Amino acid sequence: MSKESDLVCYCFNYTRKQIEDDYINNKRSTILETIVLKMKSIGCNCAEKNPSSH
Repeated sequence: MSKESDLVCYCFNYTRKQIEDDYINNKRSTILETIVLKMKSIGCNCAEKNPSSH
């Protein structure tokens, strides 16, 4: 697996490449904005989904 396809956000399945492209294309992180909104409404389960936390 390449670094580009590495999952960075395990809760909402965002890859490193998606986050970088989002920032480049929008001059800000709309993905981060989306994650913040989702965290407020549905929360996350990073601890369970992130393999490095096991």
